[in-house]
Amino acid sequence: MKSGDIIIYACVIVGAGIGLMLDQALPGVLIGLGLGYLIKYAIDNKTEN
Repeated sequence: MKSGDIIIYACVIVGAGIGLMLDQALPGVLIGLGLGYLIKYAIDNKTEN
């Protein structure tokens, strides 16, 4: 498992937790997934340069 995958999983879990507190789990998961991919993309671009 790559470190980028761990970041995505962590963001999804945090998003699901926040979504459950707001009684809307699925939008929280999707927002967490999107943020996870953005963070992974930003970290991958830093390491390439």
